[in-house]
Amino acid sequence: MITYDVAIIGAGAAGMMCAIEAGKRGRTVTLIEHSDKPGEKIRISGGGRCNFTNLHCGPNNFLSANPHFAKSALKRYSQRDFIAWIDRHRIAWHEKTLGQLFCDGPATQIIDALRGEMREAGVGVRLGVSVTSHMRKGEGFELRLSDGTLFRCRSLVIATGGKSIPKMGATGFAYDVARAYGLDVTETRPALVPLTFGPEILERFKPIAGVAVDAIVSAGKTSFEEALLFTHRGLSGPAILQISSYWREGEEISINFQPGFGIFDELKSQRGENGRQAIGTAMSVFLPKRLAQLLAADCGLTGNLADQSDKKLRALEAWLRDWRIKPTGSEGYRTAEVTLGGIDTAGLDSRSMEARHAPGLYFIGEAVDVTGWLGGFNFQWAWSSGWSAGQHV
Repeated sequence: MITYDVAIIGAGAAGMMCAIEAGKRGRTVTLIEHSDKPGEKIRISGGGRCNFTNLHCGPNNFLSANPHFAKSALKRYSQRDFIAWIDRHRIAWHEKTLGQLFCDGPATQIIDALRGEMREAGVGVRLGVSVTSHMRKGEGFELRLSDGTLFRCRSLVIATGGKSIPKMGATGFAYDVARAYGLDVTETRPALVPLTFGPEILERFKPIAGVAVDAIVSAGKTSFEEALLFTHRGLSGPAILQISSYWREGEEISINFQPGFGIFDELKSQRGENGRQAIGTAMSVFLPKRLAQLLAADCGLTGNLADQSDKKLRALEAWLRDWRIKPTGSEGYRTAEVTLGGIDTAGLDSRSMEARHAPGLYFIGEAVDVTGWLGGFNFQWAWSSGWSAGQHV
């Protein structure tokens, strides 16, 4: 029976990074991927350009039951390290906004570079096969694949991600493995996902589907200032995807339209210049016209602009700064970029990613209860956690 030093299940960003690092250390490595191609999430991310990291990446950009867990991996292999890796492979890149880094060309450049390094490190890659069984055998593990292959490994790394985007084959495999070896799994749910509304609100939203606006969106004490987009299902856009990781069903979200703009001053000025115009018309100076008309109909003011006192205009400004609405749910794992929650970090060593009570078993990437913000943070966690495990397997 063939025995490898390391078997890695999942050829995504974390799995390939781990394979490279383990191979460079002289380990015999086999990388197993159920799809026919590695790195599919890399390929489709960022509109095909891959938002591969963020200049401002740090522990505060992640959600976890243990907010300190990610610190070690992020420090030992930081965004600067991965940018240097990108530069070494002569992959041109640019900063889009808020520190988000994208390839100038197709994301397949990153996949090709990873595959090239795996070849140089002697990593064997098995595509189009899945693991049908796994068990502890002595100091290692025995695995059987869907093609009938049976082999053993000293270290087993699980890099199969979470439940997001099931059409790409995402499953809860990593969680099942964790439970089988005595690890806990925290509550999981879709994250970085559009929010949805019931029929009554969607009927109101029909005229503004496709309208985008800059806003501060808040859930509880957490806020994000980016664009939001009204859709035929509800709300999307960067600000909504960000806040979806913090929002819980049954809660409202608050929207501050046009933050930093002097709404009261603008309306008061227009009242003096053209008081006969409708409130919605006046609001369309600082909001998209269709959205301004919808909000004007909702605000409760009657008459034209000249009929509104300073007190009413200030009340209108306050209302636009804290427009509250209650989503009914989200679009779910179908469109979620990541899975929130996962394998409880209490059972893992933060330096090596090894299971504390299952020696030789490692979990990396999205499968772990470390979830980043939108904007390249989750890819950086994949690179960092994969690199860290690769130094120890």
